[in-house]
Amino acid sequence: MAVNPEDQVMQDPLRIPVIAEELAVGTRMVDTGRGVRIHKTVVEQPVTIDERLARDEVEIRHVPVDRIVALESAPANRYEGDTLIVPILEEVLVVERRVRIKEELHITRIRREEHHQEQVSLKAEQVSVERFDESGTPPMK
Repeated sequence: MAVNPEDQVMQDPLRIPVIAEELAVGTRMVDTGRGVRIHKTVVEQPVTIDERLARDEVEIRHVPVDRIVALESAPANRYEGDTLIVPILEEVLVVERRVRIKEELHITRIRREEHHQEQVSLKAEQVSVERFDESGTPPMK
């Protein structure tokens, strides 16, 4: 009797092996030498500061007014542009009491800038590490 090749395939199933790798991880101590020597030095570098500085100044002028006003209408401080005007009041004795504006202070702020240059020192640390072998001497390079 003849065997049909298709029947034979059905009788013997195809087997494919599945392979998996395993990994074992561990650590070990390794002696790399007896120690290290660390050298640290401080280095100073001159640095130039170049900045603009602002400074306020005031200019005060005494302006004579010499005007009599009623007590209830005495002027208060006021601004005219950048100038603060402060009235200086004085009572004067007359048949009736009146307030006279003796003078005003005109105060003007003037902003001036000046150039400022200065040299300062900045410090930075530098570190070098020197390793030793078991004999206590630095390794040869």
